[in-house]
Amino acid sequence: MRRFYRLNAAIVIALVGLSLSLPSGARAADPIRIGLGMAQTGALAANGKSALLAMRIWKETVNAKGGLLGRPVELVVYDDQSSPATVAGIYKSLIEVDKVDLVVSGYGTDMITPAMPVVIAHQLVFLSLFGLEINSGFHYPRYFTMTPTGPDAALAVSRGFFELAAAHAPKPKTLAMLVPESASPRRAIDGARRNAKAFHLRIVYDKPYPPNTADFAPVLRAVQATRPDAVFVLSSLTDTVGIVRAAAETGLKTGLFGGGMVGLQNSAIKTELGPLMNGIVNYDFWLPAPTMQFPGVLDFLKTYQARAPSDEVDPLGYYIAPWAYAYLQVLGMAVEGAQSLDQDKLAEYLRANNFKTVIGDIKFGRDGELAESHTVMVQFQRVTGNDIAEFRDARNPIVVWPEKYKISDVIYPYDAARE
Repeated sequence: MRRFYRLNAAIVIALVGLSLSLPSGARAADPIRIGLGMAQTGALAANGKSALLAMRIWKETVNAKGGLLGRPVELVVYDDQSSPATVAGIYKSLIEVDKVDLVVSGYGTDMITPAMPVVIAHQLVFLSLFGLEINSGFHYPRYFTMTPTGPDAALAVSRGFFELAAAHAPKPKTLAMLVPESASPRRAIDGARRNAKAFHLRIVYDKPYPPNTADFAPVLRAVQATRPDAVFVLSSLTDTVGIVRAAAETGLKTGLFGGGMVGLQNSAIKTELGPLMNGIVNYDFWLPAPTMQFPGVLDFLKTYQARAPSDEVDPLGYYIAPWAYAYLQVLGMAVEGAQSLDQDKLAEYLRANNFKTVIGDIKFGRDGELAESHTVMVQFQRVTGNDIAEFRDARNPIVVWPEKYKISDVIYPYDAARE
């Protein structure tokens, strides 16, 4: 019996010694660690927290199926506090201290750009989430972005608005541009001006409003004085609320109103504004319309919405959550497809392949941008109250462009649709 115990002890010691002698990559139990900064506090926290819940659901789903390459997946997350100043330090720590296997970005252009020099210096693959034309200045071959606007983002944000305007008879001839003085949406503003020129619209109002504008009624009255056939708006979340309220207060009359208003995609803003949004035509990136119910997306949303209250995130999750889930879906497919964590092999696989995700087919093109735009235009129609039920199940807003996703025609003009 003693000989038996001695023999078993020797086997255990030998096996432990063998496992310690193996390189870390050979241990099947070692997790694949994905590092990122993501806004959990500050101005971007609402979307950052929604995105992070979606990413955690992906991780749990993947791990329940055995992980990637036979290894569990772990997310290493730091709060970037919605501050670009924190980003470079976070990614330096993730790469050099935490020794993560892969890195992905946080949410938004301003949070992605500061990470680029750090990631490039370490020659890592870098997937980003909702960053506008970031790689146009770097041309980094290992950069890939899950940004719905696609290959010509500056034009894509507003193109649907101008196509819808041009489809009406008589075609609009004049345009008011309601945009902020801040530099952050500069590319989108320039793109809107280019689209206006391409669609032969004469700009009759283009006076940027100053930061921290509290009362937009005087601005809307100045816009109305030019009697524009269409009013294109690029606005931040807080500005959007003020602009929508001012449009209702001043009784704005125009053919088409909206376009690039940030915030109307979020449930909290929808329930705050309710019927005041009727008639507004605006961009969005995904809705549960029958034309956009790609495989797996409704199952994901069921899980997300069940957990949303306890995680204190957007209760519907239509805006960023499906994209954040698809974001890691693509990374996971690349790891499994390349059968490797080698950065060269991953980059090559990402460049060469099509990925079927919960938001549709994804293919990367020039500078790692999506090969085609996934932007849609929607209109709020006949909203009667402020309850969240008004905005469930694609009841509102309604997809009106492009044709392949269209559910309804635009109610035109704006002031008629508002009634």
